[in-house]
Amino acid sequence: MGNLIQYIFAGLTMGVIYALTGMGFNLIYNATGVINFAQGEFVMLGAMFLYTFQEVLHLSPLVALPLVILIGGGVGIIFEYAVVKPLLRLGIITVIIGTIGASVVIKGIAMLIWGKNAQGVRPLISEKPIAFLGAALNTQVLVVLAVTALAVLILGYFFSFTILGRAIQACAINPLAARLTGIPVGRMITLSFILSGGLSALAGGLIAPITLAEYDMGTMLALKGFCAAIIGGLGNNSGAFIGGLLLGIMEGLSAGYLSSGYKDALAFLVLILVLFWKPEGIISHGKGERV
Repeated sequence: MGNLIQYIFAGLTMGVIYALTGMGFNLIYNATGVINFAQGEFVMLGAMFLYTFQEVLHLSPLVALPLVILIGGGVGIIFEYAVVKPLLRLGIITVIIGTIGASVVIKGIAMLIWGKNAQGVRPLISEKPIAFLGAALNTQVLVVLAVTALAVLILGYFFSFTILGRAIQACAINPLAARLTGIPVGRMITLSFILSGGLSALAGGLIAPITLAEYDMGTMLALKGFCAAIIGGLGNNSGAFIGGLLLGIMEGLSAGYLSSGYKDALAFLVLILVLFWKPEGIISHGKGERV
């Protein structure tokens, strides 16, 4: 039982990171129809900036993590104006290719700034493990779960009960109708990029003390986040959250009971099965389209 609890919590820890990344995908997809394959680099930058703030500048985690989120939002704005807006008039496929190119550029710049070596980051709180049902849980795991739950609740409240959140949803559903009602669609798209960048940077900041921070960590996290978004239903934030948790738990159990070498293959196997069985996602009730 202790081992099972350990594997489940390890899976949940990675699962919420995939969920935040998948929600970042959804925010940009809903706003522009673009799949941003540089999303993983937003996560990587969050991890690297947390390393800089905590280990180089020796800031408190209570200061460093909010700064990471703010920088992630700023990166989202820069990304929109430097990559997405100039290419959007050329078509969605062109923009997607542009995001892949931007991913390579961001990764290269990060390598020049922080180097190729993985960097250790101090835990956000005490490293002392907590005993739970026979398992020894790292306190950082509990921090990741608690902060993610808070972020998801805040995001849910924002979209459900605030004017700005409803305006973003209106732009996602029908941009023309939203524009005719006086909603500044361009500003809502920019806000979506800010939220996407901030969420992904938060994911990187949370996972850095557990998995280390390195310049090339974003690629696999982006693929797993994309899997979470597809499994839950592309464009559905609740679905991305549930998809990320399911994916993380399956990875944790497979790594514990089979081998850690299978966990990456498992993620893509699940993605393929979902695309064949229910391409609109396990949460969506609409009709999907196979690609």
